[in-house]
Amino acid sequence: MQLTIHRGTHEIGGNCIEIATAQSRIILDIGMPLFKSEGEPHNTGALKRQPKQELLDSGILPKVPGLFVDGPRPDAILLSHAHEDHTGLLRHSNPEVPIFASKGTSKMMLAGAKFALQPVLPKERYRELESKKTVNIGDFTITAYSVDHSIYGAQAFLIEAGGKKVLYSGDLRMHGRKPGMHRSLIEEVAKQNVDLLLMEGTHIGHTDYKGDNEFELEDEITDLIKSAPGITLASFSPQHVDRLVAMLRATKKAGKVFVADAYTAFVMHLIASETSVPRPESTEWVKVFFPKFFLESYERKGMTTFFSLMSPARIEINEIRSNPSKFVMIFRPNMVDSDFEGTLPNQARCLYSRWTGYLEQEEWQTTRAKLEEVNGDLIEVHTSGHIYANDIIDFVGQINAKSVTPIHTFDAERFQEHFNNVKLLRDGETIEVA
Repeated sequence: MQLTIHRGTHEIGGNCIEIATAQSRIILDIGMPLFKSEGEPHNTGALKRQPKQELLDSGILPKVPGLFVDGPRPDAILLSHAHEDHTGLLRHSNPEVPIFASKGTSKMMLAGAKFALQPVLPKERYRELESKKTVNIGDFTITAYSVDHSIYGAQAFLIEAGGKKVLYSGDLRMHGRKPGMHRSLIEEVAKQNVDLLLMEGTHIGHTDYKGDNEFELEDEITDLIKSAPGITLASFSPQHVDRLVAMLRATKKAGKVFVADAYTAFVMHLIASETSVPRPESTEWVKVFFPKFFLESYERKGMTTFFSLMSPARIEINEIRSNPSKFVMIFRPNMVDSDFEGTLPNQARCLYSRWTGYLEQEEWQTTRAKLEEVNGDLIEVHTSGHIYANDIIDFVGQINAKSVTPIHTFDAERFQEHFNNVKLLRDGETIEVA
């Protein structure tokens, strides 16, 4: 069994990994890079618009035979989760290659494609991967395991062929709402004598840092909603179901009404049968607000049935303005002008739960100014979707693989400070799994 990391050995995001035998090949993730080589963030919107040949010429698309360039096609693509730094190059891939992913990932990709210009998962290419159920792809035996990450449906993969075993962690954490997931993964895999652990290391360079867990964050959010003098505006990705659950629970504990936008309501509807998230169309304390951009586009996007289903829960902006302190409302900066007509409700409080770097963007600088105009505030309430450094050390120790190779990190060399079995790779380097 041979391993090649085409992208991701020394950067956060952009994962693209190939595992091959003499007869079979699989690709693990197919991600859009987030950062340039000098550490400056990519304009991912611009990358999405670039033609395939330009992306190949610039090195954004790795020249993987049969996937992005001519050659024998791989047997499959496996997607660990629906974030674009793991799926974003999918539209450029060979359309004959089947795509394996969890049902949750397929639902998040559907929502992302409908509302956020994210990659489409073609129905004819999709094959479901169920947690702890083995599938055979060519020479490979693959078992997916559900993991806790900042998006619904994330998985790790145990890959076996030729008497060797590789565990790909994907992106995961140990401080989310579902700690049983990582405990189950460790219990199942540690006894299997893994030869190589491909381990995400986003935070490995920060052993002195450990943020809140999701339950601590929920308590903080609850206090901030209860003490808000006006409307609470909540900014987070609706695909981050842990954060969605925290906001919903905090809203209910504060005795307020949760106002989902169309995107959030769509996610809630998709996952209601599999989670504790309520259906917005049949819940007294949840309402649905249709932003102007959705009203202008839902027919074109084929969402007439969804619009009709959610319409009984619909709330208008005038009702929100009439009693703003009653509501916790999903918010995006473009709503200031398009839906609030340039002026937010008095003393609005924005709970910001995204990557802190986005606050440097012009739209968030403008939003801060708009909040200041009405004596409002913006408060960051966030915890990472990625495993903390000391939890990495614990996890790697418990899996006890023969060797560990870092991925999804700027600090791959820092693994050597904690483990004596580290196998560092460069992008494009092929090794034999020993």
